[in-house]
Amino acid sequence: MARKIIPSAAVFAARRRRAAAAVARAKLPALLVTHVADVAYLSGFSGDDSFLLLGGGWAVLITDGRYAEQAADECPGVQLLVRDGSIWDVVAEQVRHRKVRRLAVQGGHLTVAAMGQLTDRLGAAMVHPMREAVSRLRIVKDDDEVRAIVRAIRIAERAFKDLLALGVDGWVGRSERDLAAELEYRMVCRGAEKASFDTIVAAGPHGSLPHYGPDGTVIRAGDAVLVDWGAVAEGYCSDLTRVVLTGRIPPKLAEVYEVVRRAQRAGIKAVSAGRSGKTVDAAARQVIAAAGYQEQFVHSLGHGIGREIHEGPAVSRMNRSRLRAGMIVTIEPGIYLPGVGGVRIEDDVLVTADGATKLSSLPSTMRTMTLRPSR
Repeated sequence: MARKIIPSAAVFAARRRRAAAAVARAKLPALLVTHVADVAYLSGFSGDDSFLLLGGGWAVLITDGRYAEQAADECPGVQLLVRDGSIWDVVAEQVRHRKVRRLAVQGGHLTVAAMGQLTDRLGAAMVHPMREAVSRLRIVKDDDEVRAIVRAIRIAERAFKDLLALGVDGWVGRSERDLAAELEYRMVCRGAEKASFDTIVAAGPHGSLPHYGPDGTVIRAGDAVLVDWGAVAEGYCSDLTRVVLTGRIPPKLAEVYEVVRRAQRAGIKAVSAGRSGKTVDAAARQVIAAAGYQEQFVHSLGHGIGREIHEGPAVSRMNRSRLRAGMIVTIEPGIYLPGVGGVRIEDDVLVTADGATKLSSLPSTMRTMTLRPSR
């Protein structure tokens, strides 16, 4: 098994300093971090139901007795407060104790009810919703994060290869739900903490539904089976898609398959620091439009991955912001034909100063994705 990637206490401390500095630029002395992925990013804590309160040079993790030992092990350099009452009461006590007069909160993640809990205790004038205080930091990955994502990719790839090795007899006659469950099981056996999201296994015509949920449909000989899956390793996600062929591919799908492969190559080639998400999306979309399928490409080209399966940056027609070296994005063009099926090919790509590095390594040709007879 690969060595567990554990960032040093200094890495987390540096992240907290950057977050505190971002909040200070908005003339706010402290930030209450309530989003689970952001708490983990800033402290190393892997549990939930816990908040991180931080300011210039200090940080407090507010948790409960279930996580006392775990938090002490995972969060060096962070003061721990183990509550036995309302978390909102403890937040208010800490804010007053540290003489914080204006508190930044994660407006994009707090519910109306949670905001009410804070304002009831602190007063509305003290609470200031702030967007993207941490997500802007998370969007560029450091070396530890890149290694964790690569590990998540390798786990997902190996589990998928295990399924391919079962051959035609290991797929035909089984339900979509059954294969999805086995793929997730094999990822855990290979070292994943869990699947990144609910695995998609879409047989035949179901492949035209981009976010299809597998059911009891039985895979038949000759089906094209769209599989979208990913693993979580060290808290970081991978996201891959392939179309597996259980026999001769329907002619229409064979045509669009090659269009999608060309579009993906064009999209990956367009990735580079300084390029906008819109420019990269257009490079792939133009290939699909030229083949006459622009109306059948119904989603953006890709998205960022990290501690969450969908995070910035968006690789979409609407995102004019520029990519930066260290971002990791999916490139996943697709063509969806109702009543026939769909083709989507997805890989994970690291943005570099002068281009891109494809982190995933699975082949994607029709030949390599065609199942062989079982031995």
